[in-house]
Amino acid sequence: QVQLVESGGGLVQAGDSLRLSCAASGRSFSSYTMGWFRQAPGKEREFVAAISWSGDNIHYVDSVKGRFTISRDNAKNTVYLQMNSLKPEDTAVYYCAAARVMTIRKEMYDYWGQGTQVTVSS
Repeated sequence: QVQLVESGGGLVQAGDSLRLSCAASGRSFSSYTMGWFRQAPGKEREFVAAISWSGDNIHYVDSVKGRFTISRDNAKNTVYLQMNSLKPEDTAVYYCAAARVMTIRKEMYDYWGQGTQVTVSS
């Protein structure tokens, strides 16, 4: 069992930066792929980024490439999402999730956090 708690969301202006954190508790955090997803009002939850247990395999959705960076610190049981050059279309609830394999498919993720709101004003 893995428990996930996101933090770091907020209200920012277009062009600003935010860093989201996801603290994990439970066993074997370092063995899980960690992902970030987001869900805007009226839309389905979409994949944003994922990082393998070792950190050497990373994937991003095209819309955030070059602006967002996912990283993890296994010693701290924490995964991060650094978000730069934020745009109004990045507005959503952001969720972190844990999966046993590297995947961008949300149905493959076993554990989810409660989400943190990111709002980007124009």
